Amino acid sequence: MKWHGIAAVAALAIVAASTACNVGPKYRTPAAPAPPAFTEPPPQAFSESKEWKAGSPADAFAKGRWWEVFDDAELNSLETQVDAANQTLKSAEARFQEARALVMARRSERFPTLTTGSLIGHQRLSSNEPIPPPASKTMSGDFYLGFQASWEPDLWGRIHNDIAVAVENAQATAGDVENARLSLHAELALDYFDLRTLDEEERILLDAAAAYQKALDLTLDRYRGGATSRAEVAEARTQLEATGAQAVDVTDLRTQYQHAIAVLTGRPPEGFTIARKPRPLSLPAIPVGVPSQLLERRPDIAASERRVAVANSEVGLARAAFYPQVLLAAAVGLQGSTITNWMNWPSRFWAVGPTVAQTLFDAGRRRAVLKETTANYDSLVADYRQNVLTAFQQVEDNLASLRILEDEAQRQQRAVAAARESEELSLNRYKGGLVTYLEVVTAQSTRLQNERVAVGVERRRLEASVLLIRALGGGWNASSLPSAATLKTN
Repeated sequence: MKWHGIAAVAALAIVAASTACNVGPKYRTPAAPAPPAFTEPPPQAFSESKEWKAGSPADAFAKGRWWEVFDDAELNSLETQVDAANQTLKSAEARFQEARALVMARRSERFPTLTTGSLIGHQRLSSNEPIPPPASKTMSGDFYLGFQASWEPDLWGRIHNDIAVAVENAQATAGDVENARLSLHAELALDYFDLRTLDEEERILLDAAAAYQKALDLTLDRYRGGATSRAEVAEARTQLEATGAQAVDVTDLRTQYQHAIAVLTGRPPEGFTIARKPRPLSLPAIPVGVPSQLLERRPDIAASERRVAVANSEVGLARAAFYPQVLLAAAVGLQGSTITNWMNWPSRFWAVGPTVAQTLFDAGRRRAVLKETTANYDSLVADYRQNVLTAFQQVEDNLASLRILEDEAQRQQRAVAAARESEELSLNRYKGGLVTYLEVVTAQSTRLQNERVAVGVERRRLEASVLLIRALGGGWNASSLPSAATLKTN
């Protein structure tokens, strides 16, 4: 065997590996505007809370279980079921596992490919061919055992960028998983709080219906005594029945939220129930930190940034296509005509050498691909910056909502107290025969309307709290994304 040929190829491989370069652009995280502080101040209740601190949300949410700040045991129980049973989340996790497997597949391109093959055959040639073989050559055998190896040195960074695309795409997919997790937990919390405020609204309506029944009984007694007209009896009965109908409508809406919660926790709606619990819900104090931290706390922003990195690596792949492709190949084995001489030393064979391929003309295809990948990079950079701006807007919007709704809730509670006093005065005046029942109806309707509005304001405050936590990332941090080393070894 001519060892000098093999030595020359080995030397070429070492030189190729040591002089490899990456013709792709160096990646830098796109700059995004980040103001020094949020414009909207937090609600007054935040600064008055013992739990409030102007730190990072991650400090307030234990291991991402941000819903625990609402101090509701049933909500905590429901939220813990999402990770294990929600099918949307399982689908996102499966897509991440798919992306991780692709990293392993791309990583294999760095190493040589080894194959083997064997052939055992026997054939007889026709004696009636136009040029018939000698009689001694009509029978022949072919016994073959060979091994092949091939390896592409990464001279221009094609393999490096191919692996980078897979790694960065897997990281972006991991961000998608966490964003889906955050969104599903937030959706469950929103549905739960809507259901609980409907419980309170239903209680108000049923209490009102009970009061209206008493008022109807009083009006009937006065009608029988000739102190009032039949029209006032009809007014009292209309008010009672209308309030009962509103209570039924609330029950219907509550049922739909209950079904939605069942699906979010991975269960069919049939047989799933949540007991009614009309009680006040607590509003937590939520630390918001500073805007610059938001870029590291939002999984959707992290996923968007990783997709910019993918696009950058794809530009590198497009540039590498302009350079020649080098492939080092070798083959060795044994080949004989009979089984007796197959394994003999003279039956050995080997071949080794490089292959170089360069595209000379493609009618501008490679240049077009480079322009396409560059434009895609620019597009994803713009998307990333827009996502950052949207994130800032969401935090500002919900801070403003909480601050404004805090003032509205206080005013609405004063309106409820005044409406209750007005109703009581009107009913006493009616009992004394000083006014008609129309004044009582008006006062009762005003009280009911204001009590329902007060519940609606509390619902909006709870929703704004959940949406603020979601806008802040729910305690997640970009350091939780899997590293390139982790993706390559698992």
